[in-house]
Amino acid sequence: MQRIVQISDTHLSPTKRHFADNWAPLTDWLAAQAPDLVIHTGDVTVDGADVDEDMRHCRALLDTLGAPVLSIPGNHDVGEAYHPHQPVNEARLGRWRQHLGEDFWIRDIEDWRLIGLNAMLFGSDEAEEKRQLAWLDRQIAEAQGRRLGWFLHRPLFVEAPDEGDMGYWSVPPWPRAHLLDLVRRHEVAFVASGHLHRAHDFTVAGTRYIWGPSSGFVVGPELQPGMAGTTTLGAVSYAFDGRDFTAEIHEISALKTLWIDDVIHEVYPPRAA
Repeated sequence: MQRIVQISDTHLSPTKRHFADNWAPLTDWLAAQAPDLVIHTGDVTVDGADVDEDMRHCRALLDTLGAPVLSIPGNHDVGEAYHPHQPVNEARLGRWRQHLGEDFWIRDIEDWRLIGLNAMLFGSDEAEEKRQLAWLDRQIAEAQGRRLGWFLHRPLFVEAPDEGDMGYWSVPPWPRAHLLDLVRRHEVAFVASGHLHRAHDFTVAGTRYIWGPSSGFVVGPELQPGMAGTTTLGAVSYAFDGRDFTAEIHEISALKTLWIDDVIHEVYPPRAA
């Protein structure tokens, strides 16, 4: 049996320390869990998309966890498609890879192939988006009968697989349609994500969708449209035994409930157009 913990949306920085107090209780909880692997589903940093020191700081913190760590980038780590100030591009991807490793990857455990995807490339029309999709096809084709589980930062959808463009909150419709086709055809068992700072666990067409909660902060209704899930702060634990798996969302009571709404103009000040 292999045990994995998914953490997400830590939003850490050596200079903007608004959410730093939640790192120690998170690491204490992780030590008690003693996982074989930690998977961070993005927004590791406050602003690693532009600030090298945020990346260096977070790399050092992840190295203290006492377990192997695989991470996938969020929008605050590498930017996002067509963003006016922080578009995902070669320079930002290079910074991520230098400090935190590959931005998409596989890990085979038990009778499973776990696939980490860089959701910030979807809809970007960057060459790296095409490379990732070709790579994904190969990893599925070469899985040799292993069951598949995906990890990515931004969820494929928020309300329904066929929803329209949800903008900031999920993968755009046209790349989503292709990814959902892969999910259906290859019977992907679960798709785990972060980004929403909400905890939710539901099943659509036989695939389990798990929204991993943030361990950094929660988001109030004025900044986030009403959506399913809860404003839990915590993590998700997974256990893989042969072809079986379990997943459980944990609320970590020692985490302090911090609201981005209270400090957003300090952490992410508005920029001129």
